[in-house]
Amino acid sequence: MSYLKLLMNKTIFVFAIDQWIFERDIDRGLLGEAIAGKIVFPYKPLYGDMYLREKEIALKKRLTIELLENLIVSFPELAQSIQIMPQYFLYEVILNRIRVFPLLTYDLADLTNCIINNENQALEAYKIVLKQLESQEKILIKNSYILITKKFIAQTKDPKIRIINRAKNAPRTLFTVLFGVLPQLMSVASQNAKSFLRTQKINWTLQPDTNYKAINPKKFVYIPTSKGLVPLSEKTDVKEFAQKMPLLKGQKVDVKRAGGILNDVYLINAGETKVIAKQFKDWSILKWFPLTLWSFGTFAVSGQARLAKEVAIGEFLRKKGFEVPKILHASNAKRLVFMEFIEGENLSEIIKNYSDTDDEPDNAAYALEIIDKVGEIFAKIHGYNVSLGDTKPDNVIVTPDQKIFLIDFEQAKKGGDKTWDIAVFLYYCGHYLQPFDSESKAEKITETFIKGYVKGGGKKEDIRKAELTKYTRVFSIFTMPSIITAISKTCKKA
Repeated sequence: MSYLKLLMNKTIFVFAIDQWIFERDIDRGLLGEAIAGKIVFPYKPLYGDMYLREKEIALKKRLTIELLENLIVSFPELAQSIQIMPQYFLYEVILNRIRVFPLLTYDLADLTNCIINNENQALEAYKIVLKQLESQEKILIKNSYILITKKFIAQTKDPKIRIINRAKNAPRTLFTVLFGVLPQLMSVASQNAKSFLRTQKINWTLQPDTNYKAINPKKFVYIPTSKGLVPLSEKTDVKEFAQKMPLLKGQKVDVKRAGGILNDVYLINAGETKVIAKQFKDWSILKWFPLTLWSFGTFAVSGQARLAKEVAIGEFLRKKGFEVPKILHASNAKRLVFMEFIEGENLSEIIKNYSDTDDEPDNAAYALEIIDKVGEIFAKIHGYNVSLGDTKPDNVIVTPDQKIFLIDFEQAKKGGDKTWDIAVFLYYCGHYLQPFDSESKAEKITETFIKGYVKGGGKKEDIRKAELTKYTRVFSIFTMPSIITAISKTCKKA
């Protein structure tokens, strides 16, 4: 029930609810937290303060777990490396209430200013919750940051989590409206409407409070780069990066497009320092893009997901000692990653040279030596249970001192299909071979890659599966059938 009451010349709006219903709203969101959600905000208990405190902690624990699950689902590759400050949970929970009940924004200045000015007090319940979650091995608290544990990430990998958490928004919206707006309207109908409207600040004619301080909760969630932590709220664009980053300061900077169809790629040139800026588009809006080619695997199409993979896997491999470009900065809001530019020769060009020259044994030996090393590198990466997703020779750079760099990790992930990596590399190599006298070279490339892959600890069964039709048919549109056959037969014999 809800009703108005006049108390000391103040109009009080009263909610009265059955205790069993209230507790179920706390435990499982029976009413979409339309009633329980009121203790998300600061409150002053008049009676039953111990009871309310207990329920407040129970509610905030459930909501904190939901937010952690949402971060894992939204950033699966980054989940283990992101670092979170406790303020994220405080402000994200409040922002979620505002999203489902926009009328709150009309009178939030006093409330938000109170929370900001008394942040430590507002965080007390969350600190208790986080200690409980740490004892349950869902999180680890390190240097005041919250890290999500492998154990909790594994528990949250179930795709049902995303559906369940998103589904909760519907009852939250419905019940918040039913228990927030309609009771007021019903009270107006049964009492003095004019008096009620005069005493209420929240009504349909007010403009949002201009003193309301909006805080973006994502500024308390950080992703690691080689230069330190960067918040998810970061909005640096290409021009700002070129002007502000310390490594480019005081130098004449030239920014130009460096190609890209599915992503926008820019080269930032400041003399001896060169930086690649890669902006990730949402592929779902590119109706012409042949997604059927990629539908074979579970490939990420959203810009945010691909950016997260680029940063997470790139940093993971770099820390494991692999030659990959350093991530210098990232802007999740702008879908931008800034990374070290690698000078060198593309492996696809090396393969073309190998295909073009029959009378230059040095070129052949050089190409096969690189392919052998690439096979070994792939196997070692697979040994860390990482699949790269897009292993075209174009994504292998050989530097002048013959270091082999891998680039482009926007489709990489933990787990995944290792045979896909092998198939993409070998059948793309076949694409760069000339039509004549190419079958023997395709076999030689495949044999050399297999040798390196096995030397690096790779499994032969992963190689053998590359001859299956489900792999070969994907590449039949741009690699000659005779070359595909030569490669697949060589894989089968591994």
